[in-house]
Amino acid sequence: MLDQLINLVKEHAGDAIIKNPAIPDEKNTEAIRETAGGIMDVLKGQLNSGKLDALNGLLKGGSADNPLTGQVSQEVQQRLASHFNIDTAQAGKIASQLIPVVLQQLSKKTNDPNDNSFTMEGILSGLGNSGAGNALNAIKGLFGK
Repeated sequence: MLDQLINLVKEHAGDAIIKNPAIPDEKNTEAIRETAGGIMDVLKGQLNSGKLDALNGLLKGGSADNPLTGQVSQEVQQRLASHFNIDTAQAGKIASQLIPVVLQQLSKKTNDPNDNSFTMEGILSGLGNSGAGNALNAIKGLFGK
């Protein structure tokens, strides 16, 4: 799942990372990986702590008002600021530009039956939860499947 998430971030990294003078060109790939890693860590934390409602809401399409969007943005902001030694305000701007778009696309792809790049099973498996089967059944129930 991390590779697919990296590709999703890369698709939408244009102005936020690629064209951003705060991130040197030779560090763009690294910034994309840090961003994807931040997303993964927050989602993994939600799943491992059993907080399925927010995760379910995010994957069903409620990224704009979902509390996970803010958590992911904060995680990515902290990673970018510390890893690339950039101002936290600049890192926050990058996160606020990129994270809502990436999470919206993640939700869209997860819910599109014609797009197999992200599936609920793949996401849960990719998050590496030892109880993924139980979590998958719980989330499927929330989706009505």
